[in-house]
Amino acid sequence: MSVIGVIGTGVIGTGWAARFLAGGHRVKAWDPAPGFAERLHHEIARLWPVLERYGIEETASPEHLTCVPTLTDACTETILIQESVPENLDIKRAVHSSLNSSCDKNTIIASSSSGLLPTDIQTVHDYPERMLIGHPFNPVYLLPLVEIVPGQGTNSDTIDRARDFYQGLGMHPLVVQKEIEGYLSDRLQEALWREVLHLVNDGIATTEELDDAITYGPGLRWAIMGTCLTFHLAGGAGGMRHMLEQFGPALKLPWTHLEAPELTDELIDRMVTGTEEQAAGRSVEELERLRDDCLIDIMRALERYKVGAGALIKDR
Repeated sequence: MSVIGVIGTGVIGTGWAARFLAGGHRVKAWDPAPGFAERLHHEIARLWPVLERYGIEETASPEHLTCVPTLTDACTETILIQESVPENLDIKRAVHSSLNSSCDKNTIIASSSSGLLPTDIQTVHDYPERMLIGHPFNPVYLLPLVEIVPGQGTNSDTIDRARDFYQGLGMHPLVVQKEIEGYLSDRLQEALWREVLHLVNDGIATTEELDDAITYGPGLRWAIMGTCLTFHLAGGAGGMRHMLEQFGPALKLPWTHLEAPELTDELIDRMVTGTEEQAAGRSVEELERLRDDCLIDIMRALERYKVGAGALIKDR
């Protein structure tokens, strides 16, 4: 049973701890925030029924979580460190400087960064070849995608070991071939997010209408095929080539905005009011339970057809 170190126990770090525990590993967690141990144990206990429903290893147990007093303690005897501290390069470098001096040189050090370049973080490492990005998606304990982003100093052995480790957790490790800010998935999400802000800011639609435009349409297709294969089908028997010939000229139309609008107080109020109305009095915890239940059922349905996230469950 391998030992995994978790540095930072916010939403992402907690999700990682849950996923590692469900995968049958031991977890040693550290966070500088006071009272983190009590909160983390509470969250793992709350999530455990969800994890059991999704599927856990026979040896998995919440008892395998240990909250330690120092960062150095979290690094001892670990095969991998998953760092999930705030998305700030100075903070990342400070923490990684401590990881550099505390970890064995063979320990993989993965950052949960959602957009920073690993090469910029590697500057504080004596062994940069062991450091890379392991970018997950919330909720980490259910969603299988993890983007592996190597830096200029990362070697192929570290990439292979990280890929094998994440696959062992039932995840889909996607190796980003060229280092780029924001990686792949978040760049796609940000393009959609910017357009949402424009449409709300310009008074075209509400947050609920825009969510409906995804939930009842392309969102259902994306769980199966994603954007590119979906558009391939849109071309009929001629596939992608025919689709681009037919609909390509529309790309010149001024449908979308590339730059985000200014976040004025009025726009912020519209976004907050809209999403509060959508929540309809339900707490974040209630919405999380709804989300998790739906995600499990959707992935279980896809399992029958061995497609998308369902294929990972079937293989496991």
